[in-house]
Amino acid sequence: MRVGLLWRGDPAAPAPTPAQTRFRRIFEAFADREVRAEPVVYDDAVADRLGARMLELDAVLVWVDPIVRGQDRRVLDALLRDVAASGVVVSAHPDVIDAMGTKEILYRTKDLPWGTDTHLYGSLDALRDEWPAVLRSSSPRVLKQDRGSGGNGVWRVELIRDGRPFGGALVRVQSAARGAPVEEMHFADFVEQRRAYLQYFAGRGTFVDQPYCGRLAEGMTRCYMARDRVAGFGHQLVTALLPPPGGAITPPDPEPRRYYGPEHPEFQRLRQLMDSGWIALLLRAAGLRRASLPAIWDADFLLGPRAPTGEDTYVLCEINVSGVYPIPDESVPLLVDTTIDSIRQSAAARFGLGSSGSPG
Repeated sequence: MRVGLLWRGDPAAPAPTPAQTRFRRIFEAFADREVRAEPVVYDDAVADRLGARMLELDAVLVWVDPIVRGQDRRVLDALLRDVAASGVVVSAHPDVIDAMGTKEILYRTKDLPWGTDTHLYGSLDALRDEWPAVLRSSSPRVLKQDRGSGGNGVWRVELIRDGRPFGGALVRVQSAARGAPVEEMHFADFVEQRRAYLQYFAGRGTFVDQPYCGRLAEGMTRCYMARDRVAGFGHQLVTALLPPPGGAITPPDPEPRRYYGPEHPEFQRLRQLMDSGWIALLLRAAGLRRASLPAIWDADFLLGPRAPTGEDTYVLCEINVSGVYPIPDESVPLLVDTTIDSIRQSAAARFGLGSSGSPG
């Protein structure tokens, strides 16, 4: 088997050795399973050449965020769809990212156990026209553009003074991007600032909003998944959308995220929920099959209101698919096993074999 590990970089630079990359442990884990893993350093300028090379592989694992430094994934996603159509396993497949790795999944699952009062705005005009009623009735809210990473594209918005028309209303805006100051501006100006996001999607863009979570200060739990198996957890005291302390204009930097294996006692309730039915609910809402789940992905949860029994509830705040790095040590072998299993299943489907590799 041959597996490509793809990330964005400078293809003109000397080819990195696996030990020089942040994916070193993944390369080593594939080697331990006698699978040849190799770097695929991607840039749009060499997409055609890399596409021909990827057709020689059995699988391609992709780590490319949706929008980074003005670059999006339109060329890459078209290439990956062609490569996958030729029989190469691609994880995560762009269609799977569209189905479960955008913020729209928060709206599509709002009535499921992890859901909350979530609204969807299919255009900037819809955001401008429909969101004022929500802000008037429930403030603060957290607005999220459909795609983003690293806190970009997420804002806490609070109505300070109403306006008639609402474009003149005064809102307090706090971006989740690290170091971003709290600002006060007119609602119309805030909406207009979102227009820059549309350049990546031919003038179209989707937004969702949710209530601000009152238990944000208790931290966010990241549940790492290898296809449908819980592969580990991360926990972080998130500060990005907390009101800054007195006199400050920016919140404090967050503490480092701490990582744990899937057996860690603190997270067994969430693991049990994921294993006992939440994955099946997600697949149904996203219109996906279990086998199409990515080799590595994660779901971020905040704590919701306590249940009458006193147990914690969970609120889904996003699903990450495009560039998830398997940080807990236990997640790396699961990622490798899942990839090998996907290659075997793909080969069996192409050649009319059973899952064991024999005629079925």
